Amino acid sequence: MSLLLTDDETVHELNRTYRGVDKTTDVLSFSQREGENPDDWDNLLGDVIISVDQAQRQAADYGHSMAREVGFLTVHGVLHLLGWDHEDPEDERRMMGKTEDILGAIGLTREA
Repeated sequence: MSLLLTDDETVHELNRTYRGVDKTTDVLSFSQREGENPDDWDNLLGDVIISVDQAQRQAADYGHSMAREVGFLTVHGVLHLLGWDHEDPEDERRMMGKTEDILGAIGLTREA
C-alpha cells in the first residue's frame, strides 16, 4: 500500500481525473485489487491519498489534533481498500464504528 500526503490541488486533480468529480476531497482510495487484472498485483492493496490542507481544516472544525484527523483519514482510506463502504446509513454506521475501534486501539481517540 502507498500513502501520499499532499495538497488540495493534487487531490482535486486526481479526483477530477479518476472519479470525474471536479472538487477536492479529504481522502481518496485507489484499489489495486479491482479492474481488469486484479490478480496481477498479488500483495498490493492500493493507494491512499490524503489532502493535508483539507485535514488541517477538518481538524480545526472538529476540534481535535492533526494526528487524529490524519489517522482517521488513513484508516478510512485503508478500510475502503479492504472493501468497506458507506453508501447507505447502516454501512456508514458500521464503517465509522470500525474506524473508531481502530483509532482507539492506537490511542487516537476523539479527544486526541
